[in-house]
Amino acid sequence: MKRFFGKLYVQVLIGVVAGGLLGFLYPKLGTDLKPLGDVFIRLIKMVFAPVIFAMVVLGIAKMESMKELGRVGARALIYFEVLSTFALLLGLVVVNVFKPGVGMNVDPKTLDAGAISNYTAAAEKSQGFIDFLLNMVPTSIVEALAKNDILQILVFATFFGIALSHMGRAAKPIVDVLEAFSNGMFVVVGMVMRIAPIAAFGAIAFTVGKYGLGSLVSLGQLMACMYITCAVFVFVVLGSIARLSGFSLWKFLRYIKDEIFTVLGTSSSESVIPQLMRKLEYLGVSKPVVGLVIPSGVTFNPDGQCIYYTMAAIFIAQATNTPLSLVDQFVILGVLMVTSKGSAGVTGSGFITLAATLASMGNIPVAGMVLLLGVDRFMSEARAITNTIGNAVGTMAIARWVGAVDRERMQHILDGHDTYRETESIYETPAATVDAAPELVKLQKLSA
Repeated sequence: MKRFFGKLYVQVLIGVVAGGLLGFLYPKLGTDLKPLGDVFIRLIKMVFAPVIFAMVVLGIAKMESMKELGRVGARALIYFEVLSTFALLLGLVVVNVFKPGVGMNVDPKTLDAGAISNYTAAAEKSQGFIDFLLNMVPTSIVEALAKNDILQILVFATFFGIALSHMGRAAKPIVDVLEAFSNGMFVVVGMVMRIAPIAAFGAIAFTVGKYGLGSLVSLGQLMACMYITCAVFVFVVLGSIARLSGFSLWKFLRYIKDEIFTVLGTSSSESVIPQLMRKLEYLGVSKPVVGLVIPSGVTFNPDGQCIYYTMAAIFIAQATNTPLSLVDQFVILGVLMVTSKGSAGVTGSGFITLAATLASMGNIPVAGMVLLLGVDRFMSEARAITNTIGNAVGTMAIARWVGAVDRERMQHILDGHDTYRETESIYETPAATVDAAPELVKLQKLSA
């Protein structure tokens, strides 16, 4: 019994249930506990940038061929675009089939647009596509690290890793320092993860205390559609990808259950990224693939967010009796294919992106987003969990695609013959066991 309750995912689940009960019975007290969740997110962000920087640099620096870097990056972007577009389409189909907003007959003029003023103001400042590309290049790496800007850190780390790779043996002292630094950061991550149950308790208590369970009933059909769609995407779409990649989705989810329950409690996929990267490496995925795919996937592969965007946009149109032709809906899909990138990770960012998308369309009233305020936080758990699982499965699939995963070790661990331990050193894929295509043989020593 003591061993059971000593598991992190069990503690987090207890925290979620206890937080929900406290928020329901004592709403004021539950609302006051918000800082518990905020502190946890801040602690994760404290090590987030250094971990991403060190892992990307180390992964690339240990590559023997820059052509392999290009192959991994190109295939990752193709995978991300296909999956995120499919998620947008799935959300569009479900909301048109079940029509959760039809019959609400809401007059947009009666809605309090002031309630979403913060989101619309942030949306007005959101960048266009050209600005998005320009913003990928940091004016200062110190500023990028200070702001935890994933894309900017990724760009600089890629250049720095390539430079170290070209330096050869002369770069070894720097690589050794970064390796020791990375290991130290993961020790810190392990310390922070110990308070995840307390963070989950505070975050859920705040959500239920502030918004109440009543808001769930009034917009329950939309929430049900969202959760069911996310479940279908995970178990059908990602399950098929996992099967094609040679592993069981169910066994994989069991392996990352601690991270899933932590995301459930904190509503933020960022909260588990460092630990998730560590566990995927231990599973047998090479360091360069993990270091490149996980951080870029946060920006370019927000599957849960994509499902939410199309469902929320069409729901508002249905609720406000705004007519939309098939062409209009495909235009929304096209706009979201661009605006959805870079929206995942932090709670609330999806709402800003949705506001920016509706504002750019002009025909769907932005004020209709007020209808979502009461349940958006409750749906954020589904979005964040789907984002996390999608990113993890995507990393495994891309690693299998480029032959950068030790399949024997992966199967050994997923079958339960070995368990992840934070104190163990990261597993390094031996050349003899990598099932790689002939043109990708150089990936054999990615983690050597």
